[in-house]
Amino acid sequence: MSTSAHSIGIVSAQRALFDTPLVFRSGAVLPRYELVYETYGKLNADKSNAILICHALSGHHHVAGYYADDTKNIGWWDTMIGPGKPIDTDKFFVIGLNNLGGCHGSTGPSTINPATGHAYGASFPLVTVEDWVESQARLADLLGIQQFAAVIGGSLGGMQALQWSLAYPDRVRHVFAIAAAPRLTAQNIAFNDVARSAILTDPDFHGGNFYQHKVVPTRGLRLARMLGHITYLSDDAMADKFGRGLRSGQFKYNYDIEFEIESYLRYQGDKFAIYFDANTYLLMTKALDYFDPAHDFGGDLNKAFSRARADFLVISFSTDWRFSPQRSREIVRPLLHNRRNVGYAEITSAHGHDSFLMQDTYYFDVVRAYLDKVAKECGE
Repeated sequence: MSTSAHSIGIVSAQRALFDTPLVFRSGAVLPRYELVYETYGKLNADKSNAILICHALSGHHHVAGYYADDTKNIGWWDTMIGPGKPIDTDKFFVIGLNNLGGCHGSTGPSTINPATGHAYGASFPLVTVEDWVESQARLADLLGIQQFAAVIGGSLGGMQALQWSLAYPDRVRHVFAIAAAPRLTAQNIAFNDVARSAILTDPDFHGGNFYQHKVVPTRGLRLARMLGHITYLSDDAMADKFGRGLRSGQFKYNYDIEFEIESYLRYQGDKFAIYFDANTYLLMTKALDYFDPAHDFGGDLNKAFSRARADFLVISFSTDWRFSPQRSREIVRPLLHNRRNVGYAEITSAHGHDSFLMQDTYYFDVVRAYLDKVAKECGE
């Protein structure tokens, strides 16, 4: 259980059913779907203090607090969200949700398709950031929220926050894009393709319909996570934590696990393969690849961001080589070109891309200071 005196405490998930068909950017149609979400804090009288948290690739709706029946299951951003924390639930009504295509309760590939009686599997539509934002807007409608005080996300979540400012410019006042990018580089797309190939070529994948075979493509998922995890860490962080340490203290001259870093990566891969869905991993990485606000504007980000009306806080981390500070500055420049109010902070951190999930005094102070101003707008 969280030992913090400022923990949000016991939380519970909620479900929202939508019967209005959702037309995906690909042209596919989902007739009905469910979103699983959690809320923290209280919505004020004029519903002006709502904050939406958008999760990254392997994230979900359980953002803060813990469950009554599993006190060790603490939200993935519990250090950031709660009473008196940077995203202060004494001031804001905070929403976390599991995106469509996810594997933590919202409708996704592992969900039973009512038309067939079997899991959607490979038939679940390829989903984009634009599709997620559309479904999130419908959840906001259900909750009676016409405008968010802020939409906040890190990594892939930051891309969703950016898309909110473009798809619904009048429905968000502030956007936090943390450790994000306006679009992936060729190198990042390549990393995603290798990770997907590990899953797609696993004999237990069965073209995405492994559920009916009662197997899991564990080997592919393990390799995909191991590759991804390498890119989330910095070289310095791996050197400081593992170096060239040997588990037994000497070379064994075989292909078993010898180095501590090998042991760590295998552990992370095995753990991930137990709880994450292979089809969801494929969908999430493809959504990353497809996101490019400038695609319909001849590659011109200035034109793409001309629709934005929100104020922005963009945060990057010095050792993040997956989404480097240069990529965050690529967000800042077109916003400034369009005369948006933009705050930018580059945080010195040793944790690589994972820095946005870590507790860091300066990072937290930046978020807190900005949100203190937002809270005053809400009359908090």
